[in-house]
Amino acid sequence: MFAGKAQAQTEPVPVQAEQIRASILQVERRQWGMWSTMVLVTLLLTLGIASFAFPGLLSQSKASDSLDLATRALVGLVLLFNVYTVYQQLQIHRIQRHMGQQVATLGKMEARTEEVYKLAVLDALTGLNNRRSGEQRLAEEMARAQRHERPLTILMLDLNGLKQINDKYGHAAGDEVIRRFAARLIRAIRGSDLAVRMGGDEFLVLLPECKPEEVRHVLNRLSGLSVDCNGESVTVSFSAGWTNFIAGETAEELMKRGDEALYENKRAARTENKLASAVK
Repeated sequence: MFAGKAQAQTEPVPVQAEQIRASILQVERRQWGMWSTMVLVTLLLTLGIASFAFPGLLSQSKASDSLDLATRALVGLVLLFNVYTVYQQLQIHRIQRHMGQQVATLGKMEARTEEVYKLAVLDALTGLNNRRSGEQRLAEEMARAQRHERPLTILMLDLNGLKQINDKYGHAAGDEVIRRFAARLIRAIRGSDLAVRMGGDEFLVLLPECKPEEVRHVLNRLSGLSVDCNGESVTVSFSAGWTNFIAGETAEELMKRGDEALYENKRAARTENKLASAVK
């Protein structure tokens, strides 16, 4: 529930920032337009006053007076227009400064909101969705599968021997194994799927529009991972169990059946290993 709220809060901040940036661009365009207008008005005033003074220039007696009058009028009008332009420029700079402060504040808010979202939704070690957000998404996918009568499969994964890796190579090596496995898992699934770290060495994968018999494709892409632990190559193996959603069941019932499939496969693998050892 909290994950959904965090996602909703992240949306307005970027929108507001973009709106302010667009306003700044409009102000800058207005600034350039004002300077262009000032140049144009100055030219027009010059031409207008020159045309006004030109007839007087033809008469020697009035030439000096006409030129002086034209010059005074031109200087006065240009000064008046420049004062107005400077005032407008000061106003524009004030608006730009205020908007720049707003953008900086919104940028900080966006960064904080993104951090809150990550803490609420993502697993810090792997970047996968955490248990809470995974359970929320599972409920949504179950509702969608039931509403549209579409297949939904969940895949439970458990890393083998992580405790031994921690004991032998240290917890930093164990964390690296988890990170590398999570990265491999992301590449092994589709964009519509969701990988979740449930905690420790346990993972959940939601596979909408996927039938149980298609899970093998994901498992094949997950196999063959090796991680360097203190200079030694360690093969990472895992156990898996999967089941499909049955309309009408709860999330707890679905997860329980997935867990049962996982541990059944684990028991079968141990039995197979024991038989292989006995034959040797």
